[in-house]
Amino acid sequence: MAQHVAKSDSQIQREVCDELKWNTRVKETDIGVEVSIGVVTLTGTVDSWTARVAAQEAAHRVSGVLDVANDIQVKLPGSHERNDTDIARAARAALAWHALVPHERIRTTVSYGSVTLEGTVDFWSQHDDAESCVRNLTGVRQVKNLITVEPVARLVSPQAVRATIEQALERHAEHAAKHVQIAITDGRVILSGDVPSWTDRDAIEGAARGTPGVRNVDNQLRIRPYHAA
Repeated sequence: MAQHVAKSDSQIQREVCDELKWNTRVKETDIGVEVSIGVVTLTGTVDSWTARVAAQEAAHRVSGVLDVANDIQVKLPGSHERNDTDIARAARAALAWHALVPHERIRTTVSYGSVTLEGTVDFWSQHDDAESCVRNLTGVRQVKNLITVEPVARLVSPQAVRATIEQALERHAEHAAKHVQIAITDGRVILSGDVPSWTDRDAIEGAARGTPGVRNVDNQLRIRPYHAA
């Protein structure tokens, strides 16, 4: 029986750097990578909030990474500077143009390039879409998504929510799904158990978030690579 060998911190560091190198949204030379016991710390400066998030997601894709501390700073080039009024107007236009976002129920506050989103939506997909279309705007340094999900009352059924989540898990993370426990209380989903990677963890959380009737997701899933036999 072969024994699974955990990756060393130096190997994880090399693989994270390689992942950053192949990511077209990030200049890997702008980002520093440190690893300690599987925890990756990202440092440096990038020119957009999108690039900051892309670097974080790239690190999470590397097998063996347990956690990521994102200390990357966003510093906009002079030609990309916008005042808060311009950003607020652009954010409103982006929300209004997105066909799947109920923009009239969302309000924004902009301060020194940091955008705070508040309001209510019916689905987690709308919550995520609102953040996505704003964080890609020129001049945005940070996005704080405080939008709450309040499903239509007729959609809230614990039995239906559980069934839909379990079906989605089979489609998106079939092997990891059997290790996941699901608890539901008043539309709040608690996910627990072990999964082999951040990719599986994100897929499972996404399936839960995308289920009609879900108000919130508490993701307690742990990253524990399965040992090869």
